[in-house]
Amino acid sequence: MAEGEVSEGCRLPVLRRNQDNEDEWLNKRLDEWVTHDRLDLKRVQDSQDSSDGAPSAPRMTGSLVSDRSHDDIVTRMKNIECIELGRHRLKPWYFSPYPQELTGLPVLYLCEFCLKYGHSLRCLQRHLTKCDLRHPPGNEIYRKGTISFFEIDGRKNKSYSQNLCLLAKCFLDHKTLYYDTDPFLFYVMTEYDCKGFHIVGYFSKEKESTEDYNVACILTLPPYQRRGYGKLLIEFSYELSKVEGKTGTPEKPLSDLGLLSYRSYWSQTILEILMGLKAEAGERPQITINEISEITSIKKEDVISTLQYLNLINYYKGQYILTLSEDIVEGHERAMLKRLLRIDAKCLHFTPKDWSKRGKW
Repeated sequence: MAEGEVSEGCRLPVLRRNQDNEDEWLNKRLDEWVTHDRLDLKRVQDSQDSSDGAPSAPRMTGSLVSDRSHDDIVTRMKNIECIELGRHRLKPWYFSPYPQELTGLPVLYLCEFCLKYGHSLRCLQRHLTKCDLRHPPGNEIYRKGTISFFEIDGRKNKSYSQNLCLLAKCFLDHKTLYYDTDPFLFYVMTEYDCKGFHIVGYFSKEKESTEDYNVACILTLPPYQRRGYGKLLIEFSYELSKVEGKTGTPEKPLSDLGLLSYRSYWSQTILEILMGLKAEAGERPQITINEISEITSIKKEDVISTLQYLNLINYYKGQYILTLSEDIVEGHERAMLKRLLRIDAKCLHFTPKDWSKRGKW
């Protein structure tokens, strides 16, 4: 490889110095073009062509899915430098298929209410004089304090849904369906102030899922991360499942980050149930895995995997029992003290729809 050239078809770890002046190698997040001296050529592997040479069709899947079998050269490189969304400036992490004429701009300007994109601040200001939205389209189905959730039909509000997918793709490393939003519902979480309802994050779900998926994509925007909103989104998805009378699960297989987020939620939710059990007639408290699943709407397989992860299942005198150690109890209590944001089921106004009787959505 000659100096200054980039070989397409192979991944090269990139060297960068961190704040402590130490070398670190980066993954795909925050991809950028770099010079030859910042490439690690020791671990270069040539790409392998598929057996038939034909590209595969993109998967209609969510952000948590770790399968990258359909990744291609174009989608590997981050193409938007900066996004202005309301009072926030966001630095994208990944590629997003915005129109090519917008990808070379120093800043991409978005209306924070309809998510329409423009190439300049003047263009955005002109749009704001015409845009009447001060909240996402669709129905507000939850409000408590300053937090609201809006349910948006991907068929009825196609433009907004497509713009939401484009924005989300800047922070989600996966293949998704940007333009066929008809089969999906989008649940957008907002924070209210005197200027309107500002988008915090969202999740999407299929209107009909044969696998009992209650989440396809899920994202908390960077300015709101590490503040408990991600767990609030997950909790809300399970509250919807409770109203629907179903157990649900996120789309599988989970990525590493997706598994961490869900495992934390599952652990706290299941431990909350177990620690709230009361003994009856001098007997030790009893509960079945099916009962935990019914109470929480967490699918049985996820309940079992969480109990195994926490190492709570033990075999004693011919039967399986759940054992809570002091470390587990104390760790759970500390975690719950930090979890200040919770969904209040009394504030949810949601009526499930039977999409199987609605033709093509």
